[in-house]
Amino acid sequence: MTMRSLAGRMVQPVGLGCMNLSHAYGRPPERAEAVRLLHAAIDAGYDHLDTAALYGFGANEELLGDALAGKRQQIFLATKCGMAGVDGKRVIDGRPETITATVEASLKRLRTDRVDLLYLHRRDFAVPIEDSVGAMARLVEAGKLGAIGLSEVSAATIRAAHAVHPIAAVQSEYSLWSREVEIGVLAETARIGAALVAFSPMGRGLLSGAITAATSFQPGDIRAGMPRFQGEALASNAALAAQLVVLAAEAGVNAASLCLAWVLSRGNHVHALPGTTSLAHMAGNLAAATLAPGLLERAGALFAGSVAGERYPAATYREIDTERA
Repeated sequence: MTMRSLAGRMVQPVGLGCMNLSHAYGRPPERAEAVRLLHAAIDAGYDHLDTAALYGFGANEELLGDALAGKRQQIFLATKCGMAGVDGKRVIDGRPETITATVEASLKRLRTDRVDLLYLHRRDFAVPIEDSVGAMARLVEAGKLGAIGLSEVSAATIRAAHAVHPIAAVQSEYSLWSREVEIGVLAETARIGAALVAFSPMGRGLLSGAITAATSFQPGDIRAGMPRFQGEALASNAALAAQLVVLAAEAGVNAASLCLAWVLSRGNHVHALPGTTSLAHMAGNLAAATLAPGLLERAGALFAGSVAGERYPAATYREIDTERA
């Protein structure tokens, strides 16, 4: 695939989201297995790895710190601040002093003196965005960060933050069934020259066809609390995914490849960030094909206005300021 720019560095357009190696989707793989997957990913050509202080409450950063020993210079490394585990609970805290302390701890866990990109994981509505971004800007000046990004924010927040310091990337959920970024963020990131990094490009696994109406989730799997993965909504959405599988087969690819091709077709500044615990899926995602525009249009039409349920529960929506249709 043709390389794309991310914070001034040319990388593969498909990166590897590392969250589910430590966090959020039920029981994570054993540490040795996770390290093996990361090493295989690097050997396969992945050059963009994404983690966060929140994931496993620091465990994911420690995992990457171990896995990247001797390989750090090969990788564009991104992490996140502003949301972390405190006394076993997830806490959003965008105060400048907290951001500085979080980054220092992240650098130790990652076993590096600099990360290439730091996202503000969530906007803290009790702290002006200018203050949070200002703290991140000072870390850039100190040489501890290469660039600044934001996560799950609106176009208006991007503009306010960009006025303080250049925003190099915005990370948000974007896929065939989650298109809120098309209201404003997709165009705003293109306007300011920032990358849009699409997490969950395969709908947290559902769009691959692997999740059915009968699927039950492990304890600790965040999908169990998401409206789209519950009851009648899950049955309806799984039926749409089954149609996507058939559509992909017409082109001789699997549904995952079709999902990635669709996301990457939305703009040359768009990157896809799938996550997986499967070696086979990891290798297949990096080899995502370029597909005919007509097929991508059919895939887009399949989900337009047909998705059942919100992507987040109400409590989570109160923590983000992404536009909603």
